[in-house]
Amino acid sequence: MDTLPHVITTPKLTTTFRHGLTTSTLRYSNRRFRSFRAAKNVRVFSELKSQNNTTRIDYTDPGWTTKFKEDFEARFRLPHVTDTFPESVSMPSTFCLKMRTPLTSGVPGNYQSDEEWNGYINDNDRVLLKTIYHSSPTSAGAECIDPGCNWVEQWVHRAGPRKNIYFKPEEVKAAIVTCGGLCPGLNDVIRQIVITLEIYGVKKIVGIPFGYRGFSDKDLTEVPLSRKVVQNIHLSGGSLLGVSRGGPEVSDIVNSLEERGINMLFVLGGNGTHAGANAIHDECCKRKLKVSIIGVPKTIDNDILLMDKTFGFDTAVEEAQRAINSAYIEAHSAYHGIGIVKLMGRSSGFIAMQSSLASGQIDICLIPEVPFNLHGPHGVLSHLKYLIESQGSAVVCVAEGAGQNLLKKTNATDASGNVIFGDIGVYIQKETKKYFKEIGVHADVKYIDPTYMIRACRANASDGILCTVLGQNAVHGAFAGFSGITVGTCNTHYAYFPITEVISHPQLVDPNSRMWHRCLTSTGQPDFV
Repeated sequence: MDTLPHVITTPKLTTTFRHGLTTSTLRYSNRRFRSFRAAKNVRVFSELKSQNNTTRIDYTDPGWTTKFKEDFEARFRLPHVTDTFPESVSMPSTFCLKMRTPLTSGVPGNYQSDEEWNGYINDNDRVLLKTIYHSSPTSAGAECIDPGCNWVEQWVHRAGPRKNIYFKPEEVKAAIVTCGGLCPGLNDVIRQIVITLEIYGVKKIVGIPFGYRGFSDKDLTEVPLSRKVVQNIHLSGGSLLGVSRGGPEVSDIVNSLEERGINMLFVLGGNGTHAGANAIHDECCKRKLKVSIIGVPKTIDNDILLMDKTFGFDTAVEEAQRAINSAYIEAHSAYHGIGIVKLMGRSSGFIAMQSSLASGQIDICLIPEVPFNLHGPHGVLSHLKYLIESQGSAVVCVAEGAGQNLLKKTNATDASGNVIFGDIGVYIQKETKKYFKEIGVHADVKYIDPTYMIRACRANASDGILCTVLGQNAVHGAFAGFSGITVGTCNTHYAYFPITEVISHPQLVDPNSRMWHRCLTSTGQPDFV
């Protein structure tokens, strides 16, 4: 019987070469480091700096791939309770689907084990992070490690139940907290976490109301959770526990965990929430508390690094079709009609891009990653004029974070510390009306912002499945003894990632990716620069 986990690691070195550029960009945590330009006959180095050491990779060294793999393993190692408590001993898992009737009704998790069950994940199982071999940095969407675009396998840990666990179910008090804004699927994840915890044999499960705020606000009390309580909550949108942004100091949250006797915390949220979860994990390690902190990525924008997609995204794209179709009908039913739809996407334009592709009704798609001019001979308004003259109507889809350089900047931030953006949708609406009035051409402009209608709706079938599996794997990860990790899909498989590796910056649409090219092919729009 293994008593120590076989833990995984991921690299803190990420080098990308985009569209023929030979500049390697390295990132670690929230900081960006210098780029090194690869020129002919010049030695190419990548440097990774951390608090304790500096890792330097020479790509002209024949053995550089070995160094890179070692660095990758070191980065993607999953933090484990045995890091802080090396004397921790594992025990046979109480999660077994072969026989689920307790031998002794009063003992949680005491299941039949007469026969071997082969439903566990081996600690050595891995998932391949990248599956496409790009033979050249100039290939569309190329993500290369070195200037020669050599193939190096990068593996991350496969998610799922382990044969041995590090927490006794009868001693566990688990808590769930939902932070940030609403997102389709929150209730689905809450439900499945509770159900899976009960299968392990956990009896004490609570919800923390209204995000991290619930740890410090004395007027807010824990919400007792059980299968009976959560059985049908997935049939509604929103969050059973409520959401909020911001919250108390990390030390206050950990104090609350200690006082409440919580030793498993499941945190549902985006990049900021995950950064908070990682800080809680670090503080628990510092205080030598045996607490497992597990993240479940919740961002409707689909902007979490390394993952195929996050829950709520598919639902958002599907629901956005209603708004786009309404704008299309309004525009095509009016004389010189122009429909403008603003969708979510602060830093990443995935929703706008995918929604435009899915609808086939969009003439112009504007996202944060691709700069554009509104005015001028090559601007958006000039192309709108062409569309009105050539086809009589037009539909525009714009992500909320697009074109912020065109708006007056403010220093205002929300409770999460995010800069409050100007309303690009309203701005484009006003400028469009003004432009057509000035050139003496009639235009009937209609503007639709379905943001809150989309956020509050129930998860669709695709997201429902994703949420179910994420919730289950979050619990499996906690019982396996991991902490400071998050769970997500990687090349259609479920994997665990260290939180530090997914929060360094938002995942962005690559303007040279095939998916963006497909969107441009669909809309037929030109460059607006």
